[in-house]
Amino acid sequence: MTLSTADAIRKETDASLEAPLGPLAFYLDLKPALSDFRSDVIEGLSQPVKSLSPKYFYDEHGSQLFEKITELDAYYPTRTERSIMIDNADAIGAAIGQRVAVLEYGSGSANKIRRLLSILKDPVAYVALDISGDHLIDAMSALARDLPDLPVGGVCADFSARVPLPADLLPRADRWVGYFPGSTLGNFAPSAAQSFLRRTSDTLGDNAMMLLGIDLYKDETVLERAYDDPEGVTAEFNINILTRMKNELGAALDINAFEHAAIVNSEEKRIEMHLRARRATQIEINGRRFAFMPGETLHTENSYKFTRDGLEALLTETPWRMREIWTDEKGWFAVCLLCNTSD
Repeated sequence: MTLSTADAIRKETDASLEAPLGPLAFYLDLKPALSDFRSDVIEGLSQPVKSLSPKYFYDEHGSQLFEKITELDAYYPTRTERSIMIDNADAIGAAIGQRVAVLEYGSGSANKIRRLLSILKDPVAYVALDISGDHLIDAMSALARDLPDLPVGGVCADFSARVPLPADLLPRADRWVGYFPGSTLGNFAPSAAQSFLRRTSDTLGDNAMMLLGIDLYKDETVLERAYDDPEGVTAEFNINILTRMKNELGAALDINAFEHAAIVNSEEKRIEMHLRARRATQIEINGRRFAFMPGETLHTENSYKFTRDGLEALLTETPWRMREIWTDEKGWFAVCLLCNTSD
């Protein structure tokens, strides 16, 4: 695929393209549909198995709690991925090659992208994709000011969208490299993960690569401790969804009637987060009452864990194939380099 030009984007998409925007080489707003928290809560509570998207964890307080989680002794993924990147920096940089442009899916910690850019030889551009436009502009403008010799762009979009890139506003790269750290792929069900990877192939084009963080399946006690830490931070993070319902939606509920539960589903190779009713209770919102029996749960997140064979089987339904894989000594986490085999 040939990446869309700026003119084509303006003509063919319902988008707003500004170039430049302050220190940014460009800012492309694909006008992602905003989530309706109220509607999604009512829909999720109406299901036979009550559930809610984990994206609602991340209000300001939830994001602060997650940052605390990443520093906990029990939560291994963040520090393990960081150590893999540091220990294998030369090999990763050599495998990716020189004069690449990087597209990061979900512009999270600036430390992660700074680390990747520092090991690449002569990167020509960096583009961040995030659904929060305000966060994107603020974070990427700061990065662009710190790295004045590297063109930095931003795309406001969600992962479900095809993302056209205004390549003519950036220096020509030898290839595009997608960057998706932090094991976030595991939050997708397998079919959704495959759909996401097919879209990234379309966006990044021929000869592209993808650097992907993957959490590997391991002893269940390690997983349970990581998602139900002794300090109770993950429990607070999970319960914050109920606080948001009360404060933002005016929901009538007893937060103390629920407890955090982290459950390993060995058959599906995933750990699940739930809010479990300690006793019979209800959530009332918009005049509708949703009853919970004792032990009944509101399912808030899945986090799939992979074996290498399982990951490669998932990739067979996408244009991506494994090129390199780097792991820690315990085999708990992997940084994978994929290559795009699409014609």
